[in-house]
Amino acid sequence: MDKFWSTAAKRSVPYVPGEQVNQPQILKLNTNENPYAPSPHVVKAIQSEVEGKLNLYPSPTADQLKQEIAAYYQLSSDHVFVGNGSDEVLAFSFMAFFEPGKAIRFPAISYSFYPVYAKLFDISYEEVPLQRDFSLPAEAFFQSDGGVIFPNPNAPTSVYLGLDAVKEIVENNPDQPVIIDEAYIDFAPESAVSLVETYDNLLVVQTMSKSRSLAGLRVGFALGNPHLIEALIRIKDSFNSYTLDRLALAGAEAAIKDTAYFKETTRKIVQTREWLIAELKKRGFYVLPSQTNFVFASHYNQSAEALYTILKDNGIIIRYFNQPTIDNYLRITIGTEDDMAKFILKLDEIL
Repeated sequence: MDKFWSTAAKRSVPYVPGEQVNQPQILKLNTNENPYAPSPHVVKAIQSEVEGKLNLYPSPTADQLKQEIAAYYQLSSDHVFVGNGSDEVLAFSFMAFFEPGKAIRFPAISYSFYPVYAKLFDISYEEVPLQRDFSLPAEAFFQSDGGVIFPNPNAPTSVYLGLDAVKEIVENNPDQPVIIDEAYIDFAPESAVSLVETYDNLLVVQTMSKSRSLAGLRVGFALGNPHLIEALIRIKDSFNSYTLDRLALAGAEAAIKDTAYFKETTRKIVQTREWLIAELKKRGFYVLPSQTNFVFASHYNQSAEALYTILKDNGIIIRYFNQPTIDNYLRITIGTEDDMAKFILKLDEIL
């Protein structure tokens, strides 16, 4: 019965995440989780927090975490907003910066949470088709009526848009917000964070789920001009002042501080990614130029859906998107070297 539902609940079409199968015999390469454990300092920080502090509320302002993030990116802490995963930060951003009646723009093939948020908050939108090589046509995002949001690198395609093109999009929307969702940026050449002090309409959203191995803690953040950050704080504090718990705050602070560990695990993932791309190409796959912790690939004579199904039956889960343009592509998360060797071995058996 939906007679008690609000109009927002009725028009909502919820996001569907990748399959979460927690069985040790399953090789899970479908949700872009980091295959490496968090920094040992993260575990120690969380253990310390557990001992005697869980009866106390966490900091509603997360000042210490903001300071650590700001120091890492060489910004002041008033340029930083933190939230319960980047998905929450994105949801707050839709409420803080986009208006009903003014169409926003995002890529037609992109993070599928964008249309979910748009429908929930009654924001009209235009989906911009990608070019034939799956790259973003920067000029198609110029002069948006309501604002722009896009992932960089894009998901699920893994393709990165260079900083010069990002600048053009920001400069050609001087009176509208431009939000860049950089969930995978640490596996790519360069972040747009370097631009936030130059452009007052630019907001960069990142997560600690991927490159810092904290998917289980749910920590995301935004970087931008202080007047953008203030809008996000107003929205957050109108919902819940305590969006991050004590364990998440402690773990995130430790993760940001351990730069050496972060760089080493990121390097290993990039190295394994390049090995996997070469191996897939040897086997007849067309692989898009990835700058993420996953690859997006299509075989020249094998159905993507059939490969997905057979691999799943054999204990390996990857991601298949049954939608136009990409319905013959597979998204494969980069695991450890051993994970990817097992994947290639099973793929050879199937092919």
